[in-house]
Amino acid sequence: MRSADVLIVGGGIVGAACAREYARQGLSVAVVERAALGGGATAASMGHLLVVDAEDGGDASEFQLSQRSLRLWQDWLDESPAHAELAEHERCGTLWIAADAEELALAERKCAWLTARGLPAELLDAAALARLEPQLRPGLAGALRVAGDARVYPPKVAAAWLQQAKVQLIRGEVTAIDGASLRLADGRTLWGAMVVLCAGLASQRFLPPGCLLPKKGQLAITQRAPAAVSHQLVELGYIKKAHLAHEDTVSFNVQPRPGGQLLIGSSRQVGRSDAPLDLAMLRRMLQCAAGYLPGLPELSLLRCWSGIRPASADGQPLIGAHPELARVWLATGHEGLGITTSLASAELLADLSLGRAPALSPAPYAPARFVA
Repeated sequence: MRSADVLIVGGGIVGAACAREYARQGLSVAVVERAALGGGATAASMGHLLVVDAEDGGDASEFQLSQRSLRLWQDWLDESPAHAELAEHERCGTLWIAADAEELALAERKCAWLTARGLPAELLDAAALARLEPQLRPGLAGALRVAGDARVYPPKVAAAWLQQAKVQLIRGEVTAIDGASLRLADGRTLWGAMVVLCAGLASQRFLPPGCLLPKKGQLAITQRAPAAVSHQLVELGYIKKAHLAHEDTVSFNVQPRPGGQLLIGSSRQVGRSDAPLDLAMLRRMLQCAAGYLPGLPELSLLRCWSGIRPASADGQPLIGAHPELARVWLATGHEGLGITTSLASAELLADLSLGRAPALSPAPYAPARFVA
């Protein structure tokens, strides 16, 4: 007897988005999750919904996937006024901080690239930046302001999408995939018409070697700040550091939270999948943040935690048919863009697996690219 039409492995934001999309197409969905729904990388993320540009060597397919997904996010928010409240959605905007003249020139190029495509972006000089965010240190060159960027609380969104999809939740760990059937660690077998693998880094055990790699990150949240910032603040160097293949990096990335706290990131440790906090890396990250926001050391930290980003070997997510297993489909490897691109990833995968014409070219994300 079939357990469901679609068996989804993983109950994070991407798995929840896929469950919602397949349910919208009239299919029954079962989600298999070994831990907390909306946990893992979803719970450890900053929840940033951001415009990704392809200027200065950026990837056009990443831009297209993120733009499509941001439109779908807006469609979901427009479905009901309750969705924005549930998601803790706020359009705080992003300031990409330029520390010097070289970075300001990059900000200017990015601004021109975005505005040429009809996206709202604004170049700020040093004085305008200081007026908008007076808590930043003096001497910064300026910033690129992307006012449409937003934040959400991803675990709540994932839970809402799973509820919308009326999924059958199955607790357990998948130990084997055989066609469209799953074997669980406790001996149970589940059957479906297709399997969708959205298990983040845990997907690697069912993939050819070298498709995914872990990138560990640390985050910290402060007490309520007496003079909080109003935008997500990110150093322009973040983009380049995020894609370094073999180096551990820290970048300035601070997000205001609804209660007045500040969420502080970010760090990347390539190849690390251990759960405990790395105190040395956390210290580096906090020192980097204090270099931009001098008042940060005066705030107490309420909590610090780590998470593991599931990254692909080439920086693009894996969305499409499994290269070796029939009736198995993949949506994984999104690294730091899983929240932003979740809905478009789900739409693209559903289009491909159900034989519909996709809204986006699937070629850049095809998992078969990792098989010689």
